[in-house]
Amino acid sequence: MKKYFILLCFCTLFLNSCKNETKDNGKLNIVTTTSMITDLVKNIGGDAINLQGLMGSGVDPHLYKASEGDVSKLVNADIIFYNGLHLEGKLVEVFEQMSSETKSPIALADELDKKGLIGSDYFASNYDPHVWFDIAYFKQFALKVTEVLSEQDPENSETYKRNEATYLEELDKLQDDVKGVVESLPPEKRILVTAHDAFNYFGEAYKFKVVGLQGLSTATEAGVKDVQKLSAFIIENKIKAIFVESSVPRRTIEALQEAVKSKGHDVEIGGTLFSDALGNEGTPEGTYIGMFRYNIKTIVSALQ
Repeated sequence: MKKYFILLCFCTLFLNSCKNETKDNGKLNIVTTTSMITDLVKNIGGDAINLQGLMGSGVDPHLYKASEGDVSKLVNADIIFYNGLHLEGKLVEVFEQMSSETKSPIALADELDKKGLIGSDYFASNYDPHVWFDIAYFKQFALKVTEVLSEQDPENSETYKRNEATYLEELDKLQDDVKGVVESLPPEKRILVTAHDAFNYFGEAYKFKVVGLQGLSTATEAGVKDVQKLSAFIIENKIKAIFVESSVPRRTIEALQEAVKSKGHDVEIGGTLFSDALGNEGTPEGTYIGMFRYNIKTIVSALQ
């Protein structure tokens, strides 16, 4: 992290004499971390802001390291939105060094009531950071983004509030639709086995038992004992399908599938779910709402 701090200081000292990489068109320059937050801010800010997301499709935020270009974007930003709860673990020190009276990166998860968060004895924050899989929490993210943008750019406040209202309506519809799809799956079949523990909030919201091969952070790799233990669980519960994640190497789930087969049983790979990142830009899965619809359809279809 020392090199990030040194680079950060360098960029700060010479900011006024160097060419600003962001657009100088009078609009707020916003930088976001994960693709979920980028999509959210895009929906609220629209054409009234300049927006740059650091992490694209398939990028694992647990392991992400800031490049020189990223630090330059962060220094030049008017506002920085990130998830928090140590999801962006390797960026935390960069954010802490940047904090000042004039610019403090905003952790959207700080807006959530900690009493409702899922605890963990094995993660640095003691809370599961994958809060976007509860749509109600993502709505709270939207409220905070609108509040911050309106405070920093009062001239476009009405635009932000209109966009927020439209987006919240879309999230309301998403909640209703997801609930309807889930209800088509019998409760006894609602067991979701994935590459790592990213879906616990989803499980709480829609009454799924969720089991991840790896822990909350992909920085912790699964061992042989983890694979054997989970394979026994799959056999005991007659689970039909398990799932790959787009931001986690496929081999972790394939090893689990082989362990089940070695014991004389079969389990399908039900598909690839989007967990810590959205799909490719320009595809339905490249938006938060499209990602959620794709995931629930994939899960329910495979477990039926």
